[in-house]
Amino acid sequence: MTHKHHDDHEGHEHGAGCGHTAVQHEGHTDYLHDGHLHHKCAHGGVEEHELAIGGTNPADCTPGHACAGHAKGHAHGPGCGHEAVPHGDHTDYLVDGHLHHPHGTHCDDHGPLRAA
Repeated sequence: MTHKHHDDHEGHEHGAGCGHTAVQHEGHTDYLHDGHLHHKCAHGGVEEHELAIGGTNPADCTPGHACAGHAKGHAHGPGCGHEAVPHGDHTDYLVDGHLHHPHGTHCDDHGPLRAA
């Protein structure tokens, strides 16, 4: 798991009802915020986490994945209407509780994301 301190996060505290999607991640709760997974750490700061590749969240190509969460021609990216989720060395998008990764003419299914 990556632990990178998020320096520019004043004035907002993540928690129940803060308006950001809560995610179960390695035994704690993170919050999706502007394409990052934020975690309030013990010293009071905010760390940026990412989902590891493997296990429940592989990075495999799944060209047969059919999802009713968006139109077939939908293009994931900034402003597409789906929350960005850091996943290893790339960005996935949260669609109906699972991670989509744009890959050529299809979306790969990179597994479920557990809501907190």
